[in-house]
Amino acid sequence: MEESWVILCFFLAFSLISAVQSRSFSLPTTVQSRSFSLPTTVQSRSFSLPTTVLTTADLDVSDSIQKTLNVLSLTPNALQSLTQSESSLYISSSSTLSLQLHTRSSVHKSSHKDYNSLVKARLARDSSRVKSLQTRVHLAVNGIKTSDLKPLDGEFAGEELEVPVISGTSHGSGEYFSRVGIGHPPSQVYMVLDTGSDVNWVQCAPCADCYQQADPIFEPASSSSYSPLTCDAHQCKSLDVSECRNGTCLYEVSYGDGSYTVGDFATETVTLEGSTAVKDIAIGCGHNNEGLFVGAAGLIGLGGGRLSFPSQINATSYSYCLVDRDSDTTSTLEFNSPMPPDAITAPLLRNDKVDTFYYVELTGLSVAGNLLHIPETAFKLTSDGGGGVIVDSGTAVTRLGRAAYNALRDSFVNETKGLPAATGVALFDTCYDFSKKKSVQVPTVSFHFSNGQKLALPAKNYLIPVDSSGTFCFAFAPTSSSLSIIGNVQQQGTRVSYDLERSVIGFSPNKC
Repeated sequence: MEESWVILCFFLAFSLISAVQSRSFSLPTTVQSRSFSLPTTVQSRSFSLPTTVLTTADLDVSDSIQKTLNVLSLTPNALQSLTQSESSLYISSSSTLSLQLHTRSSVHKSSHKDYNSLVKARLARDSSRVKSLQTRVHLAVNGIKTSDLKPLDGEFAGEELEVPVISGTSHGSGEYFSRVGIGHPPSQVYMVLDTGSDVNWVQCAPCADCYQQADPIFEPASSSSYSPLTCDAHQCKSLDVSECRNGTCLYEVSYGDGSYTVGDFATETVTLEGSTAVKDIAIGCGHNNEGLFVGAAGLIGLGGGRLSFPSQINATSYSYCLVDRDSDTTSTLEFNSPMPPDAITAPLLRNDKVDTFYYVELTGLSVAGNLLHIPETAFKLTSDGGGGVIVDSGTAVTRLGRAAYNALRDSFVNETKGLPAATGVALFDTCYDFSKKKSVQVPTVSFHFSNGQKLALPAKNYLIPVDSSGTFCFAFAPTSSSLSIIGNVQQQGTRVSYDLERSVIGFSPNKC
């Protein structure tokens, strides 16, 4: 009896395989072609079935709107109440350095009366930053050094200091901060974290012109570890723009929106949370600072240049997770930590013309599981340093070349014909009215990389609220530049790991 049953099962399996090969059978219409699988006992090398492809994602409209209401009432400086024992938890091992990340809203209370005005202010800062990033690459590709640009008149300690119009980046849109100690004994301050910058700097006394920050201005005279750099120091020579005064090095960094910082270039001790002190870090001591840096005392540069913080501590890797910037939750920035084993990886490229930026080898985009017809050249980093796609923590909204953006937007609009449309807002031309919905299903959007892996974005990372009334917009924007930028809206909730030794970038959703 058992032998007859085995023979019958074998006969049925053989018949099923034959039917698949000859295409002589059809599945019931209730079975979706993308989601079924044959029993593991039926094996054949003559055919393959498609893997499951997610075509829609859920957007929690109510939750997003509630956050827009909460962000205007967040209480700043929550971290200052942490005790020493609490902050020491952020050092996970002797080889891993860790900093806690905070949103701009949790550090500096918003002065905006409504969420719509807050969004427009963010987008204005974002546009200034993007213009500066693109300008820096354009100048480098064309062989123009920032020191060759026509200078502005600047003043420092009674002496004229040449200040170029643009020296590279703008972090006016910086939305993420860390608490660090500067000097010995350490003075605790908030610093902007920026992957698009290399020069570290902090506002210093005496202050000829300083903007408002959450903490007292740093006093270099009170630090036993403060040491001015000479003009012959390799750190001084690594600056894009520098001057020499009485044998000491002066630095200057200016930004495309008119913001700048000017002062002495020195080495200092930087103390991370958990009392991990790193000595002799080259840092600008800014006595003359102007711009959109309200809240933070300065900046920690995470770029790929020689003066960036990762480069100075010889980090083999670093990672961060950017939490929702409309919340007061926190995450971490970690140095020398291993990449999560389940990370979605992609080749990490470097531009010989501009060593600051981190390029990812993007090859395509998909909507609702369908790969768009975009030539790979649209995302290619060319041999002369043009084009390419950078991953940037300071840019908010992802920018794509006009042709790539149009293909993405048009496909998304085609897949959302049943959703109520709304008027565009600022740089967003595709918006929806979800005022009468608590949740909504939207088509998936994914990045495709050259190694065959893809990153599917959560719906809240590409449909974002622009007011508290239910208007949501498609959070991508076109650019006339050949440089594309993956911004922090698309990175939120994902741990982004930079393996500097293996030249690999990793994306790990829900690893904050």
